[in-house]
Amino acid sequence: MFYRPENGHGLPHNPWNAIVAPRPIGWISTRGRLGDNLAPYSFFNATAYVPPQVMFASTGTKPDRPGTKDSVAQIAESRVFCVNIADGALKDAANASSAALPAGTSEFEAAGVTGVACETIDCLRVAEAAASLECRMTRIIRQAGEANHIVLGVVTGIHLRPDCVRDGRFDLSHTGWLARMGYRDYCIVTDRFEMIRP
Repeated sequence: MFYRPENGHGLPHNPWNAIVAPRPIGWISTRGRLGDNLAPYSFFNATAYVPPQVMFASTGTKPDRPGTKDSVAQIAESRVFCVNIADGALKDAANASSAALPAGTSEFEAAGVTGVACETIDCLRVAEAAASLECRMTRIIRQAGEANHIVLGVVTGIHLRPDCVRDGRFDLSHTGWLARMGYRDYCIVTDRFEMIRP
């Protein structure tokens, strides 16, 4: 099968949603004029080691945030954000924070998680997260399409939940890495194997 995206795929569900998978989830917390916000993004990844850097992409809009969503709008204001890493135990909370709540409504409360102050930036992080990456925004890039943005940031502080450090390594095999598979499908990754580069 071959198709050009602009011509459609002819399937009942868009395969693009599931081709690139599993995708890690960046649970992005921000602070802006209207308050604190928390939302999960599956277009997320790390981009560099030194200095550590991350990216996430936001697609779509909200009626009360013309041209974007709360996360991008607030990062444009504050120039900071925090990436929280949800493990399998936090899957329901991460999902609850994806609700399209009015700007200024705290998803921390709606998701039942604890917001605590970051160390290097003026923003909240999720206290229960397996890890939290405090970030300073370096660039917001407008992508092709109506409301597609990439947010790039450099990591200025890292929090690790104590039970996630095992034998000197960050390890979520006991609770699982939460990832998006596409459509409404997710997975909790607990199996892994090691390979040595040739």
